[in-house]
This record gives sequence, structure tokens and C-alpha cells, in this order.
Amino acid sequence: MDTLSIRHRTTYRYRCPVTFGEHRLMFRPRDSHDLRHVSSTLAISPTAAVRWRYDVFGNSIAIATFGEAAQELVFESDIVVEHYGFEGAYPPMEDYARKLPFSYAFEELPDLRRSMERHHRDPQHRLDAWVRRFLADGAGAETWQVLKAVNTAIHDEFAYAERAEEGVQTPIETLERASGTCRDFALLMMEAARTLGMAARFVTGYLFDPGQAGSPHGLRGAGATHAWAMIYLPGAGWVEFDPTNGLIGGANLIRVGVARDPAQAIPVQGTYFGAAEDFIDMAVEVEVERIGETMPAAALSPLSAPQGRRGSG
Repeated sequence: MDTLSIRHRTTYRYRCPVTFGEHRLMFRPRDSHDLRHVSSTLAISPTAAVRWRYDVFGNSIAIATFGEAAQELVFESDIVVEHYGFEGAYPPMEDYARKLPFSYAFEELPDLRRSMERHHRDPQHRLDAWVRRFLADGAGAETWQVLKAVNTAIHDEFAYAERAEEGVQTPIETLERASGTCRDFALLMMEAARTLGMAARFVTGYLFDPGQAGSPHGLRGAGATHAWAMIYLPGAGWVEFDPTNGLIGGANLIRVGVARDPAQAIPVQGTYFGAAEDFIDMAVEVEVERIGETMPAAALSPLSAPQGRRGSG
């Protein structure tokens, strides 16, 4: 179990003072058996009134409203969490789901169906053809091996390219360009799983790179917000796949928000009132550091994570 400090700063700059509409912030990690929120602070400049709510997915959302104009808008979040990330052997699956294709249990389908539907058109079946290459054994291919192969292929065969602009490439655009950001790769992984009849959802959060402060570990996506996918596997539950880094499991991943579609999990979303040319740029800085380790991860199962006192925030 690691104690991690997360510092997240988003800055918008303008050529002249502008006024701001309501802003929606998704910064606070989701409490669960493998991630415990300890404390957090949120500083906003210019001063804003903040109210909190849960969205339809149960994500914690801060709504900021402003009363004054400014040339610079800054959101600064400092969070401490206890993290029990899964890493190692694959979690056990139900026997009926070990090979493809499989069907989800009848009682789970109403809740999974929208996450199983493909969200992007593929009229020429390019994504279907790309996924079929991982089904060398045809019907009866091992579920884990297929998902692992897709996850690894995205990491190995696609170029990672940072992109500050909002929005996500469609899976077909990512296939055509053979490059993308972490959010593009997450969506490609999701839609690939959906072509195989599996439920998938998008995750936004942070990446803990143990080498970030020293020699790099080679993880892509550190220093900014990160995105990956979760796929629902009977018996194992929602399992995290990070195709940007070819990782399975949440040992390096800190969940903040989950959603059916990337547009529903934007870390900062809002408006300003002024001319389009008033906007100069946006900068995002994220630093995730280990500040304490109470016991080795192997000594404590995520299922036995202690239920301590909540911090403020």
C-alpha cells in the first residue's frame, strides 16, 4: 500500500480580462476498496463559489461559479490517497467467460447494455478487421489472451503523441493515423472490446510513475491527466487496461472518473465570455509522488484495505 500525493494545476491564459461561466471539475479520486481518499484541497483563482455533487456515474464533481473577470484562470488541487493497486496474476473469471464469445448473466445485462454498444460508426468494418487478427483461434479464443494482445498491440504499434486540444479521435482515425493520446488509445481499446460483445467504460485519472522524479520508468502519460479503459469480465469485475503503457491492473493508476463515453469524463469543462482570439493557451501540470509506504503491496490484499477516517475536502 502506497500513500501518494497528487498535485494538479490547470491554468488558462487570456490577452485581456474575461468573465467566466460555470466550470465543472473532476479532480477528486473515487473511494473504493483499492483507493482511499485521505485529504484534499482545491484552490481557484479568481475566487469562486464551489458546490459538490455526484454525476450519473457516481463521480465526485465540483461546480465552480465566478463573480469577477481575470486574465488568468487557475485550478490547483492537492490530494493525498492510500493506494492498493492490483498487479500480478489475472483475477479469476467465471468459467463460462474464459473463452470468446460469451454472454453476460441475464440479471447484469440491463446495467451493462449501454456500455456494450459500439459508440462509433465503422461502415467499412475496419475496426472489426483489426480486432479479428487477435482471434487466431477463432471461436473459443481465450478471453484474457485476446484482451492482453489488443492492449499490447496498441502500446507497441501506435505512436504516443501528446495533444492539448480537447476532444478524442474516433477509433477509425486512430487506426488510420497509427498515433494518438492516452484518451484516443483508451477509446480504441473500449470499442475493440465492444466489438467482441464486452462492456467497456472510459476512465480519467492520474498515472503514478515511480521514476517520474528520477530516472524514467518509461511510462507514457505522466505529468498530465491520464486516461485508460475498464472492461467488465464476469467473476473478475471491472478490470483496468492501460493501452498507452501496455499495462493491466491498477498498480500505477489512480481513478478519478468513470464514464460510458470520454465526453462524460472531462477533468475541466467550462466557458468564458469574450472574443475567441482572447484565449492564449492552457497548461496542465500533474505531479504524483509516493510520500509513504506502510506495508508491501503483497502483504495486503485490496479486499482487506482498512476503512479509515475520511479527510476533509
